[in-house]
Amino acid sequence: MSSVRSSLWQGIAAIALLGTLALGQASAQTAPAAAPAADATAAAPADAAPAAAMTTAESNAAAMAGANKAGDETVVVENPYGLEALWRTGDFVAKGILVTLVIMSMGSWFILVTRLWDQEVLFKHAKTAGTGFWSAANLKEGMTKLEKNSAFRAIVEDGLKSAEHHEGKLTDQIALNEWVTMSLQRSTNDVSSVLQKGLSFLAAVASSSPFVGLLGTVWGIYHALVAIGIAGQASIDKVAGPVGEALIMTAIGLAVAIPAVLGYNWLVSRNKLALEIIRNFAADVHAVILSGNKKVAQR
Repeated sequence: MSSVRSSLWQGIAAIALLGTLALGQASAQTAPAAAPAADATAAAPADAAPAAAMTTAESNAAAMAGANKAGDETVVVENPYGLEALWRTGDFVAKGILVTLVIMSMGSWFILVTRLWDQEVLFKHAKTAGTGFWSAANLKEGMTKLEKNSAFRAIVEDGLKSAEHHEGKLTDQIALNEWVTMSLQRSTNDVSSVLQKGLSFLAAVASSSPFVGLLGTVWGIYHALVAIGIAGQASIDKVAGPVGEALIMTAIGLAVAIPAVLGYNWLVSRNKLALEIIRNFAADVHAVILSGNKKVAQR
């Protein structure tokens, strides 16, 4: 019996020992499983914070990109009171005044440029006549040294023709001196007419274009008064268009007149110098022709 009891107690002790070991292993396995869960729970806010930060950064970047795009897309507002609007909304009177001023401006600039070119050519030919012509043995030889389109060559040629063909019943009644003088005077007048061609138009533009612009100004003010009368009040949006039209017409009239005035005075002063050179050259040729031997005086 004692051996049975001891065996029984030994079996119970072994079972208790096995149970204790089993419970220890279960506890050990449960603890690591709970630890990762706790770690995951603790790590969740840490991971959520960068995610939230990234979301905020992306939102700010998108907002900045949208702002930059809005800044790049410049909104172009059409000027309702400019020259284009004047042409589009103006009546036939305003358009006619504008076209007239444009034509006057184009004509004045064309005359200014062409007459200035003619003067420069004449001064260039004057230098040739002052150097090569007077070193020739006679007038015919000197004439060959001048340019074919030179006004100085035309004067010499007309003088020689008048001296060589002073014959006939009518021309015999005129003295050779007077005949040559008239021939050279006609040549000088031809040069003067070429230099003064278009200057009358330039003077007309200079004197009349401000008044043409003033006509457009009066017409614009008239439209402003009509707009005030129709609206019943002098609001800026009612009178801005007509007043802008009036100011544009005034500015264009002055822009046409000022270059015309300055150009006219400049061309006239240069013409006086050019004609003085031409008349002096014609007087020298006249003196050589009447010298009898038609030799060029040494200078």
